Formats: sequence, C-alpha cells, structure tokens
Amino acid sequence: MNSKKVLGNGLLLLTAFIWGTAFVAQRTGMESIEPITFNAARMALSAILIGGLALVMRAKRRKSQDERHKEGTIPDVTSESGPEMISDSIPKAGSNAISESRLENAPDAMSEARSKTGPDVISETRQKIGSDVIKETKAEDRNTVLGGVFCGLFLSVASIFQQMGLVYTTAGKAGFITAMYMLLVPILGFVLFKKKNTWLVWLAVLLGIAGMYLLCVTGEFTLAHGDALVLVCAVMFSGHILSCDRFVRLGRPLEIAAIQFVTAAVVSWVAAFIAEEPTLGKLASAAVPIIYCGVMSGAIGYTLQIVAQKYTDPTIASLLMSMESVFAVLAGAVLLNERMTAREIVGCVVMFVAIVLVQIPLKTRR
Repeated sequence: MNSKKVLGNGLLLLTAFIWGTAFVAQRTGMESIEPITFNAARMALSAILIGGLALVMRAKRRKSQDERHKEGTIPDVTSESGPEMISDSIPKAGSNAISESRLENAPDAMSEARSKTGPDVISETRQKIGSDVIKETKAEDRNTVLGGVFCGLFLSVASIFQQMGLVYTTAGKAGFITAMYMLLVPILGFVLFKKKNTWLVWLAVLLGIAGMYLLCVTGEFTLAHGDALVLVCAVMFSGHILSCDRFVRLGRPLEIAAIQFVTAAVVSWVAAFIAEEPTLGKLASAAVPIIYCGVMSGAIGYTLQIVAQKYTDPTIASLLMSMESVFAVLAGAVLLNERMTAREIVGCVVMFVAIVLVQIPLKTRR
C-alpha cells in the first residue's frame, strides 16, 4: 500500500471520528437552542471558513497561472485570435484532470506546431487550445454552481432533520440510523440510474431492515418520533452522496463545498426564522457545540472527505466512513452516559454487519 493511500485511509478514519463525535456536540447544543437555528449557525460558520479558503486558493491559482503565462509556459491567444482568452479562462482551484492535462500539454502542442509549419498554423493551434479551455471552463463553472446548490439543498434538509431527531433520540441511535445511507445509496442508484447491484448488496439491505427493526421499532411496531426524523435525514444524505459523486467529477471540489455550505446556511436560516425564534442569547449559549460542528464536522470533515477520496479506493472509503456509527455510539456512552438495551445493541451489530457487507465488491451479472 503506497503512502498516499495510507494517508487517504487515515484521513477518512479521522473524518469518521469527527462526524461520530459531532453527534454528542449536536445533542448537547439542543439543551439551549432550537435545532434549525443550531444547524443554520453551524452551516454559516462552515460557509465562512470554506468560502474563505476557496477564495484564497483561487487567488493563488490565478496568480500562478499568470506567472506561467508571462513565462510563456501557457500559450496565449494573440492578435489573430483576440485578447488573452486562455489566461482569463483557465480553470481555478480544483479543476478536473481534463483541463489540467490540456493546459499542461499546451506548450507541447505549440512546440509541435512551430516545428511543422508556420505562423498561420501556430495561430490556429492557439485558437483551438483557447477555445477548448474556454468550453471546459464554462462547463466546470456550470457544474460547480449546480453541484454546490444541489449538494447544499440535500445537506441542509438532511442536517435539519438530523438535528430535530436528536431532540428525541440518543446520539448513538442517531449515528447508526444516519449510517443507513450506506444501504440507501446503492438502492437509489439502481432505481434512479439503473445501476445493477450484487446479491450481497440486497442481502445487506435485508439485514439493514432487520437491524433497524431491532434498534428503533417500539413494542407497538412503530418508529419513535426521533428515529423517523433521523431516517428522513439518512435518505437526504443519500441524495447528497449521489450528488457529490456526480458533480465533484465535473466541477471544482473546493468551490462546490463552499457553495454547498452557503446554500445550506441560507436554507437553514430561512427555515429557522419561519419555524423558530433565533436570538443572539441562544446562539451564545450554544457557542461551543456550534463552533465544534461548524469547524470540525462541517468545514474540516467534509473537506477531508473530498481530499481523502482522491487517494483511496471508493469501496474502502465508504467502509471507513461507516465507522462514524461506531464512534457515535462510543462517544454517546463515554461523554453522555447513554445506555442501550440488549435489543438495541443487537440491532446495532446487525446494522453494522449490513453496512460492512454492502461495501464488499462482487461482479454484477450482465
């Protein structure tokens, strides 16, 4: 295993720990502030941090590209093709591999053009490179904005339902129910995108349902109110994961994360002012949980996830992130003195087995 993969796996494990322990901070925050207001405050803090980072990285990237342009390592579009289109349209921080490769290979293309023919073909080559970069940049811009908005909508709704559910359920149960997204993602992938799954995935789904029954269903065969709210959160997080999977490949990840948090903050604040009564006093009383969730769980956790998945296999990544559930239970027991019944413990074990099974890759039948 190479060093980058070890680093990626370690970062994902750290992400799972941050997310799992955040359930304790979220539940503690409910003692002095309403759930939607809490969520709006932490999303706003994450938006400020990641938005600022995205702007700084974008400025540094632009400066580096300007320097490369001056040095002649990035071809410009001269008088035959208009102003310096390439320099103005180079993708910013987080651009995808296609644009990076095109820019890196541009000097080679220009050199080859010079060696074979005269100024006319050189000018044509410059125009083609500039046109291709501009098209890719516009596509990246569009996918970055769309990805940020979609991810932000799913994240805001998921976080609001999770926060409301934590008022009525334990941190450990909320962590495990939220982890059901590991089961819901392949199901929704099949329903929405016709992606086939192995028999092991469907076995895991059945086990997950059994685990949910043992963990959450009361004697009257109904879900407790808080458990149902967190289950809605799991469905929304599944949509969030599928949106990230699609748009992160097409846009700029860091800017997607920034737009995501801005969107989530706006949605959450609107909902908070409609359904609750936010005050500065309430925000101050829950300052520590808000800061922890906004900085650690939000800004750092979601950014670590994006960075780490560049260096490790997605199956391993999903399995490591599912450890969030284990950390949630441990944190609830250690920090909040929460106790689970034998039935609930068995349900957690069954659910975790299902979460592990769904990560094992098998060849699908064609």
